[in-house]
Amino acid sequence: MAKPLTDQEKRKQISIRGIVGVENVAELKKGFNRHLHFTLVKDRNIANPRDYYFALAHTVRDHLVGRWIRTQQFYYETDPKRVYYLSLEFYMGRTLQNTMINLGLQNACDEAIYQLGLDMEELEEMEEDAGLGNGGLGRLAACFLDSMATLGLAAYGYGIRYEYGIFNQKIRDGWQVEEADDWLRHGNPWEKARPEYMLPVHFYGRVEETREGSKWVNTQVVLAMPYDTPIPGYMNNTVNTMRLWSARAPNDFNLKDFNVGDYIQAVLDRNLAENISRVLYPNDNFFEGKELRLKQEYFVVAATLQDVIRRFKTTKKHGSGRTSFESFPEKVAIQLNDTHPAMAIPELMRIFVDIEKLDWDTAWDLTRRTFAYTNHTVLPEALERWPVELLETLLPRHLQIIYQINQAHLDRIAAFFPNDVNKLRKMSLIEEDGCKRVNMAHLCIVGSHAVNGVAEIHSNIIKTQVFKDFSELEPKKFQNKTNGITPRRWLLLCNPGLAELIAEVIGEDYVKDLSQLQKLVDFVDDAAFICDVSKVKQDNKVKFAQYLEKEYRVKINPSSMFDVHVKRIHEYKRQVLNCLHIITMYNRTFNNTLSGWLFHTKRSAVAPPQAAPGYHMAKMIIKLITSVADVVNNDPVVGNKLKVIFLENYRVSLAEKVIPATDLSEQISTAGTEASGTGNMKFMLNGALTIGTMDGANVEMAEEAGEENLFIFGMRVEDVAQIDKNGYDAMVYYQNIPELKQVMDQITSGFFSPKNPDLFKDLTNMLFKHDRFKVFADFEAYIKCQEKVSQLYQNPKEWTKMVIKNIAATGKFSSDRTITEYATEVWGVEPTDLKIPPPNEPREAIEETARALKKL
Repeated sequence: MAKPLTDQEKRKQISIRGIVGVENVAELKKGFNRHLHFTLVKDRNIANPRDYYFALAHTVRDHLVGRWIRTQQFYYETDPKRVYYLSLEFYMGRTLQNTMINLGLQNACDEAIYQLGLDMEELEEMEEDAGLGNGGLGRLAACFLDSMATLGLAAYGYGIRYEYGIFNQKIRDGWQVEEADDWLRHGNPWEKARPEYMLPVHFYGRVEETREGSKWVNTQVVLAMPYDTPIPGYMNNTVNTMRLWSARAPNDFNLKDFNVGDYIQAVLDRNLAENISRVLYPNDNFFEGKELRLKQEYFVVAATLQDVIRRFKTTKKHGSGRTSFESFPEKVAIQLNDTHPAMAIPELMRIFVDIEKLDWDTAWDLTRRTFAYTNHTVLPEALERWPVELLETLLPRHLQIIYQINQAHLDRIAAFFPNDVNKLRKMSLIEEDGCKRVNMAHLCIVGSHAVNGVAEIHSNIIKTQVFKDFSELEPKKFQNKTNGITPRRWLLLCNPGLAELIAEVIGEDYVKDLSQLQKLVDFVDDAAFICDVSKVKQDNKVKFAQYLEKEYRVKINPSSMFDVHVKRIHEYKRQVLNCLHIITMYNRTFNNTLSGWLFHTKRSAVAPPQAAPGYHMAKMIIKLITSVADVVNNDPVVGNKLKVIFLENYRVSLAEKVIPATDLSEQISTAGTEASGTGNMKFMLNGALTIGTMDGANVEMAEEAGEENLFIFGMRVEDVAQIDKNGYDAMVYYQNIPELKQVMDQITSGFFSPKNPDLFKDLTNMLFKHDRFKVFADFEAYIKCQEKVSQLYQNPKEWTKMVIKNIAATGKFSSDRTITEYATEVWGVEPTDLKIPPPNEPREAIEETARALKKL
């Protein structure tokens, strides 16, 4: 059980984690007991920890509801421009602790739960992760929602309420096995179903041309049921909404089967409609042209746009009667998170032209001024290209609209570049090579007023390479918005010791203005601060080691260097390169001439990633890592000098434990392949040093902290381009680097798979014959850089000084900064520090705040 805070600890935490007032604690205890009794219908004699978690969640939610309603009242009163963030993924993780922190209730709740004789940490562990995302893209969306609420923007997240989120990963005999993530099986206390706002979404059918225009008829209807989740800003009384749609079959679904007497089959067939929101597609950085996926993408945008237009029409000034769409782009901004919601562009055109009867040119002008598009990848296999044949069947009217958009687009290109057929082919929305396909990235670019990459290097690549023709035509359209992370979850929540230590020396304002961390530069040589930072890290490592021993039955030495590589398994992220280094370290224990100082540094290499279920090579990489771990961890000669741990089922709540305990963060993708990365920022903020290539946001991290304060190695983008030009020959590196040859010979000979020597044949063939990401080319530089890491780690004071310099340089990587840039440079809205009046103030207070906002 957690012990109560001392008076000194309470004073230290007052600003960041809320005030422990007697009234607060008494009210929370009363609410907890009320919910246990009336909501859960339990008493303390039969309640279990999950019941206690639900009672606490409902109690905290009570504190959200008044602010949530008040926020919507405020938006109705002020009629601000609203921002809609459309994403097929929102990787939210757990909600309880984040809500307590943002409402300033953390300490009061801790005290109330302690007085009730319960353990807060045990209750928090009862919450299921809302794993509605595969990785970085979905987690970014979650950070953005937090920042939009904290900055007082009238913003909404729209997505799908997947019944099954990202799969649960199990490791059996070293292989990944996937299990369904039934995250809703115990219920979700944070969501509110809104059946009164259920909306129809149409599929299939055909298009009829009439005097009134085109009509989409004989469609199959699926209903979209909204579930709302509150998104609280940090200490500002703003509570925004994330609305997730769930598919429901209408009561007359397959009515013909009822009529012929097959009632049972007709009821069972309802599942066909409801499958749309059944499961999150688990592929990351790989496009699968499946009909169900296209249905999901259209389902979310069709329901969302109906909702957006309903809200646009309903204002205090106009009642429910705003009929002119002239001001639509002044009141609505829609951000497309990658190409997954791209069907929103033809869908809005369909609504404007077919339903609202606007002329084509007006509708297209409004549409382009409304949408903006974020690109998240440069990998060709990840770019969505939907077969025309599939679109013709599933969404026939939308295909017509896409053709019309494309014709106008190509006419414009032809006017600029007469007789340049190649230019028309490269820039067309329709790809004619082989199977005719719609290039969704091209549709997003043509249908948006702004296009952005997510790191400087990535934005330059999409401007100068991937979308070069488009950028040359409309250079002002292309921008950069370097990704960021929310410091509320990724510092206050996951690393309270460090958050409180920073507040002690520079004050607590950094929580909403992360650039203030720059003040820590003044403490780089402060012996007491160096000692305190080092102690916080060691405490986190001890806590994580205890967690590993309890949950995974794995023992690691907390004084060893925690070397962590947590990313979705993909060839471009180069987990294989890390694995080759681990084998090299293992080999050096048997070679006295090489081991020397290197193994004065004990290492615990932690690798908890997942592979997409259909990605064979990624699964082979996992099997290699687990096989290497079996050999290394059971070799008595190595002992405790080196441990390799593969943590299964990596997720947000596990990241919150791993990241604060990490010493070394691995960011080793091939230069020019990682769009940004946000894990790198989380590690940096939590006091890990980075070993990495000049790729993604690593480039800007090196600019902010100084390249000398990161362990940078390997090829740059121009080096990769030169190798591509000259031709990459893996055998040259294999034959000229003895340690690499030894490692590869071990893998190919079955040293790590004695029962099946050819087990890794596919993997080694890829590395030798068709490695697009050039692992061998960076091997030598990586090994030398790792030696520098080990050297520095043996000087704890200098290591910690470098850590402080890194933390001080993370201000740029707050998602508050990213969202401020989106707001002012893309969406045309201004963040505000104004606090919405709390629920206990009269409604007139809203009008006063609204007037103050207008003056600003």
